[in-house]
Amino acid sequence: MITETKQQIKPYSPGELAAQYGISTKTLRTWLKMHEQHIGARVGKYFTALQIRIIYERLGVPD
Repeated sequence: MITETKQQIKPYSPGELAAQYGISTKTLRTWLKMHEQHIGARVGKYFTALQIRIIYERLGVPD
């Protein structure tokens, strides 16, 4: 469970999220595909704050 993060948990686009991890959006899609059933589908341009929390729990919080 995330107790304290350097990153603010708010909606992010795939490009913004990939930049936080220092990877391409293509790599981000590959990483997220393994956790798709837990994260859920992105609706619109942004991942919701809840989805971001789940992503941080699954992949770790970016530096």
